[in-house]
Order: sequence, then structure tokens, then C-alpha cells
Amino acid sequence: MNPQAIEMLGDELYDAMRACTVVDPISQRHPEATIEDAYRIQQRMIARRLADGERVVGKKVGVTSKAVMQMLGVYQPDFGVLTDAMVYNEGQAIEASTLIQPKAEGEIAFLLARELKGPGVTALDVLSATEGVMACFEIVDSRIRDWKIGIQDTVADNASCGVFVLGDRLVDPRDVDLLTCGMVLEKNGDVIATGAGAAALGGPLNAVAWLANTLGALDMSLNAGEIVLSGSLAAMVPVTAGDALRVTIGGIGGCSVRFV
Repeated sequence: MNPQAIEMLGDELYDAMRACTVVDPISQRHPEATIEDAYRIQQRMIARRLADGERVVGKKVGVTSKAVMQMLGVYQPDFGVLTDAMVYNEGQAIEASTLIQPKAEGEIAFLLARELKGPGVTALDVLSATEGVMACFEIVDSRIRDWKIGIQDTVADNASCGVFVLGDRLVDPRDVDLLTCGMVLEKNGDVIATGAGAAALGGPLNAVAWLANTLGALDMSLNAGEIVLSGSLAAMVPVTAGDALRVTIGGIGGCSVRFV
């Protein structure tokens, strides 16, 4: 795609995010768009947010579990950028009206103590570089109408980032079995999803290593102090005003959020 089209689409997605509106799928309107084009559109959208005064605080890995792949019809992972405007803390309320078509994912978040840059980053490298892990919610949201997305759509739309909620307990990852740790997601008091660490690309360490190596190919890195969301451990859960959710991950802790 030419630079003018990429800029136009990035601005379109930025405007949709700010106005809480949707756009028609880019993959339908621009079937020639490649994944590389989509990441350039994402970069334009993020540049607009940074120009507003937001700052980058981390990255996310998307489309990591088979359940999410099947829900979306997208069968490869992607990544997006996290900014400080997306962060909520344990128990904080989120105004549902600030999102478009949100869905909640229970995940394991990593806080990095040192830089990770590919190629060649392994799961052991990720473990060594991690200060701690915590339970979190990613509230994914799509600016694409009715979630009718292909891989180019979700990549361009910053990997369908909405906001995220961090638990209040940071745990040394060496004290947890990140493969077998079980996740329980409750909505309004009912258990509606369960999963385990292995659901995220065979383990969250693998997901973060994939991200570091993918970024490395673009001459980008994961930086010390950044938060990395390692991917959903179960299917996405639609949410709306009035919902209260809690995720609990064995050996790590919990995270709660409510929508008003």
C-alpha cells in the first residue's frame, strides 16, 4: 500500500477510537493490504495517540489461544502497543461507554526487569528478564464493525487493544508453574471460563519470547520496566455496563474489574 493510504487508514482507526464508532473491515476494502501494511497502519494510529500525550508502557500478544483463534477466525498471533491511557488498577471501574464492543480476557501479565530483543530470545531468557508476573484482564475492543476481522484488520487496529487491568500482587515467575497454573474467570458471580497457562502459545514464556523475536526482526525491543500481556488463557467474554468480573490464576493471584 502507498504511504498516503496507510496514513489515511491509521487516522481513520484513531478517529473511530476517539469517537467510539466503527469502520468497515480494511481487509474487505483493501484486499491488497499485507500484514506489513497493517503494522504500518497500527504505527500511524499509535503515533496519533502519542501526539496526544500518551506514552508507551508495554506491548501485548494477541490471538494466542485456540479458543480465541476459533472465535475470530484468525489463526496466527499478533502484537499491539500499550499506553498509559489504557491502564486500570485492581478493582477500578471502567465506563462501558468509553468502549465500543468490548470483550474480557483473563491473562498473565509480565513486568520486565531488563530488555529483551530478538532474534534468539528463548523462554528461559524471558524468565531471567522478568521481575514478576500478575493476573490481569485485557479488555479487547475492536474498531472494526461487528468484529468481522481478518489478521490485517486486528493488526491495523492495534491488535484490538482496548484497556487492561492489572492485579495488585506481583509474583516471582520462578515460584509458579506457568504451564499448569489454572485460570478461573467469573462474571457476575458465575464461572464462565477456565483455562491454564499452556493455552497461550504453549505457555506464556513462549508468547513473550515470540513477541521479543518478532519485534527484533523490526529492530524493536521489549524494554526494562515494560508490561507485557502474554495472551488470553480462554475464550473472550463479552461485557457491558453492570458486569463485574474476577479472574483467579493459581499461584499468581486475582484481578477484579467492574463496568459502569
